Amino acid sequence: MHSFDYLEPKTVADAVRFVSDYGSRCRVLAGGTDLLLQMEAGRHRPEAVVYVGRIPELTEIGFSESGGLRVGASVPLRKVENHPEVVARYPGLARGCREVGSVQIRNLGTLVGNICNASPSADTSPALLAYDASVEIVGPGGAGRTQPLDEFWVRPGKTSLQPGEFVTAVLLPTPAADTRTFYRKLAVRKAMDLAMVGIAVTLRPEGTGARDVRIALGAVAPVCLRAREAEAAVERDGAVAVDEASRLAEAACSPISDQRASAAYRREMVRVLTARALRQLLGVA
Repeated sequence: MHSFDYLEPKTVADAVRFVSDYGSRCRVLAGGTDLLLQMEAGRHRPEAVVYVGRIPELTEIGFSESGGLRVGASVPLRKVENHPEVVARYPGLARGCREVGSVQIRNLGTLVGNICNASPSADTSPALLAYDASVEIVGPGGAGRTQPLDEFWVRPGKTSLQPGEFVTAVLLPTPAADTRTFYRKLAVRKAMDLAMVGIAVTLRPEGTGARDVRIALGAVAPVCLRAREAEAAVERDGAVAVDEASRLAEAACSPISDQRASAAYRREMVRVLTARALRQLLGVA
């Protein structure tokens, strides 16, 4: 591995200063389960690595009814998956976290790192989209902004972060008490494998229909995405739209063929899993 400057700020302000000084020539380190491997392989050759794991507010995870869930940039996945409020209110996210690697990996790797890696097959991404997550970003001068997660990913490995910016937290609003959740990862192996297809669905049942429908798809497009036309069909026509919504979800994806699955198989599984999720959540036989 090449030589680089290692910086360990104790405050967000210091981290902002370091990241701003180096700009695109630095990388932010939290868990490092992806970054260090990428540096070893020569994919990234930063002049500086800024470790944010010593900044107290970035190591915190908290929930309030009014503010929702806030997960700091250095919170490991294992802590997220076992947090009682996550288990109770965001079960899809808890399951998505459990699908990442091994327990050892999840004790180091972070939720924010999983997002910033911008992999279309990231296990946590579909659930985060289904829960309307956003990211909290700081940049030069300490200026902060919040961006919806579905606008954060640009392409595989690329986010909307500008030079000098980094993510300090991921934010999720409080789900309504009647929210139902479906999460499924389809992979060759049962553990420690990348997804062929990932899907998360949330909705609120209303009679024979539903509202606040979210259908999020992973590993079937350059970025994780929401099948918005499929969502609208369910909100408009309820349970009778299951087949239509499943076809619309299939049409929304643009998968590739690789060593895990063909594009055709991925499309078919999007249709099948979307129908299964909607029937389960809507109580349709």
